[in-house]
Amino acid sequence: MVQATWDEFTAGFDERDLALIGAFRAAATALPDVTEHVHRTEVQYKVVRVFTSAYVKSHWLEVAVDLLREVEHPLLKQAFPTTKRVITHRFTLASPDQVSEIAELMREARDTVGPGTR
Repeated sequence: MVQATWDEFTAGFDERDLALIGAFRAAATALPDVTEHVHRTEVQYKVVRVFTSAYVKSHWLEVAVDLLREVEHPLLKQAFPTTKRVITHRFTLASPDQVSEIAELMREARDTVGPGTR
């Protein structure tokens, strides 16, 4: 993926899009020892391994959270294995407030998948 700056990534976003991605960024960076990796099309957060990422599409926030277990959640769009141990969960969020509804899953992902799974 092509590295980018936050301004390059968010260029063209309207206020609603900025609020969505800003809420996600705030939740991810509130977790300890995470590194932000901004790309042209998405933003990722990792410790050693990426544990969550997001992008904005048609004014919706599309979030991926990697966990070592499959969860059920009202905002869950899809869950699928990405490795033998890791299951990616995809969420589609319409408002910044909904980020708080997946924040605990993001914390779990940071604690379990973020340090690496070997």
